[in-house]
Amino acid sequence: MDTILKGKVALVTGGTRGIGKAIAEKLSSSGAQVVITARNAPEEGSNLHHFIAGDLTQPENAEAIATEILERYGRIDIIVNNTGANLSPGGGYASLSDEHWFNDWNLNFLSVVRINKLLLPSMIEQQCGVIINISTGAAKQPIWEMTMSYSSAKAALNAYSKALANELGSKGIRVNVVSPGVVKTQLMLDFIENMAQASNITVNEAFKAVMDKVGVPLGRMAEPEEIANLVAFLASPDAKYITGANYSIDGGALPTV
Repeated sequence: MDTILKGKVALVTGGTRGIGKAIAEKLSSSGAQVVITARNAPEEGSNLHHFIAGDLTQPENAEAIATEILERYGRIDIIVNNTGANLSPGGGYASLSDEHWFNDWNLNFLSVVRINKLLLPSMIEQQCGVIINISTGAAKQPIWEMTMSYSSAKAALNAYSKALANELGSKGIRVNVVSPGVVKTQLMLDFIENMAQASNITVNEAFKAVMDKVGVPLGRMAEPEEIANLVAFLASPDAKYITGANYSIDGGALPTV
């Protein structure tokens, strides 16, 4: 077991499955005390972390989570804002209601703003800390048929993260963004299956359509552990001069440098 994060307290939102679960496991194996949050508890016997149930789209839940962390541990050193999902239907602007837009922005942007605001005073008092916001390649390369409102919320998250990094750098706090591409999670597999059913095509055809649309030179989805490895590096002292950056980890899908 690596001990580079020994003594650190880390929060991973959406930490019970997919990318969040892989991040929590990686931070824990690096020595950190990990707290995870999600609306639903992890499967019985599968969780070795401190779990706090809560829906971060509800301000009172965010307040309860922050209070429990600070009362129990007295500090927070690492925040990984992983909670997020593409909640809206595909089909472009005409298929999106006000509720669709609000739900995507509330989950993918405002939930991050809430928890950071509640926990940042503790980090500022310590004069050290790391925030890593999980975004998406679709924030820079939106797919109008699939991700319009989701992409816009994550693009706002990118801008917010850069502004926050500029504000907090002098206080010893680093803020970075990790932007995965297509990742092999149950959420993504469900999305592809739903797409196949809606389009009356096979799952393999739907997967090919997604990969062709995104354009991944490496020709495969990422494993959640590959995202976790990058997050753990950015959370560690090895990355102590990195802030205000946005790291694409997408198999080469982003067509610009």
